Amino acid sequence: MKRHILFTFALVTIAAQGFGARREKAPPQVEYLPQTASAPATSTASKLDASKLLPANSFSQDLLGAEPTSFTPAVGFWVIGTDGDNKVLVVDGRKWEEGKASAGIAEKARAIYGERYAEFLDNVKAYAYFPFAVAKYVDDFKEGEIAFRFKPVAGKIDQAAGVLFNVKPNGDYLTIRANALEQNLVLFKYVKGKRSSVKWIKDVPTPTGQWQDLRVVVQGNSVKGFLNGKLYLDHTLPEPVSGKVGVWTKADSVTYFDDFAVKPGKVGPVGMN
Repeated sequence: MKRHILFTFALVTIAAQGFGARREKAPPQVEYLPQTASAPATSTASKLDASKLLPANSFSQDLLGAEPTSFTPAVGFWVIGTDGDNKVLVVDGRKWEEGKASAGIAEKARAIYGERYAEFLDNVKAYAYFPFAVAKYVDDFKEGEIAFRFKPVAGKIDQAAGVLFNVKPNGDYLTIRANALEQNLVLFKYVKGKRSSVKWIKDVPTPTGQWQDLRVVVQGNSVKGFLNGKLYLDHTLPEPVSGKVGVWTKADSVTYFDDFAVKPGKVGPVGMN
């Protein structure tokens, strides 16, 4: 009997070790994404001056492997990871599933929109192809600048990073996004669950594996999109902006984000350099 118990214990131990080995093939909390060194800086993107943008969020105090404390993920898998020795916000498109909202979306939606959260939930699944997370500390952005650094890491369908803004309680929003696979900058709008492009800018260099910066400047009905300090997109909206802000990607994109910052109010004629 004793021998049988020992044999059974050994089998359980081996099985547990084998299970652990299989789990290690899936990304662990800290090293679940490629730990590559940042590419040499070729633009102002290497060090976005977040001190001029308030509040700035570098994710340095967040817990590795956990969701960000300053953002509410609505769609997709958002987690704190590392790039070298730097903590970053990661959207891991390898875990993305079409039609699947983020865990606990009902509670998160209530935290964002209070009693109007049901309107948001009604439309979330319509955006399930487009992961996004909403910044908790910006209640109503009307005018100013939104900026962050991003690094496209992987993705066969897309390698996208977008500034999310004008987010309404029903889930309508605007986004200006860059894409390392398409090399363009696009302004999209989402209205009642339907996406449509507003303006496309072609031939916008967006290299994979390099840190870059994306900035959106809003003044009245005017919206401008900058990539790596260069103005590419300039458009006049039919009505002023008013809503929440955040970060946006698409499908299987694996993208790092850092130094997300918002500066409300009037800015210079072409934004800060």
